[in-house]
Amino acid sequence: MPANFADKSCVITDMIKETPDVTLFRFEPEDKTRMDFEPGMFVMVAYVDPATKEKTARAFSIASAPSQDFLEFYISMVHGKLTSRLENAKVGERYYITGPYGQFKFSPDADRKVLFLAGGTGLAPFMSMLREIKLLSSGNDVSMLYSVKYPNEVIRKSELAELGSQINLKTHITVTRPQPGDGWTGQTGHIDSEMIKRYAPDFAERMTYICGPLNFAQAMKDALMALGVPSERIKSDVWG
Repeated sequence: MPANFADKSCVITDMIKETPDVTLFRFEPEDKTRMDFEPGMFVMVAYVDPATKEKTARAFSIASAPSQDFLEFYISMVHGKLTSRLENAKVGERYYITGPYGQFKFSPDADRKVLFLAGGTGLAPFMSMLREIKLLSSGNDVSMLYSVKYPNEVIRKSELAELGSQINLKTHITVTRPQPGDGWTGQTGHIDSEMIKRYAPDFAERMTYICGPLNFAQAMKDALMALGVPSERIKSDVWG
């Protein structure tokens, strides 16, 4: 039965290098319970040093759907205390997870038409939402703009393409720092009002969700406000 977690003992079951700087981690509770959360929420992941008992923790958005038996995270290796530990982690290692937390929640029944604006690893909560839509066959109409610096920084590229054929999802990726010879032929530049109008012309009919670094989230809010989108039609999850 799903439950809240309080320092729940979980082990790493999979690690996938998604991009040069981001690794996908999957954790499973040792007692096989499932966390009770809504898509969009986050948890605290902690490591306890067995020798010193020192605890190091950090918040991560959940990328897995609530009905999945694992918890998935996209972690940038930024050389912080916990991420430095995770850089050398191995399958089977034990960590402790507490949560869920946060008011950045998505209900497929409440928001039938949505616009997702994701920056970098800010894709994580949207993957949880998209997977939930697929698993529930809820039929939500989703437009997503996903911003990355370089073409090789796209997380879950194949899965996003598959979801585009499985649910009512249109994903548009934009690269903000294209380089000569990188092979990118798609959209470039930062997401702005014009890009939103181009790819989601019915933006006024959609509830907008934003997730990414502070500067990204503020720029997205400014772009939406310039289009006349009222603040109550915008939900955001920000870090940094």
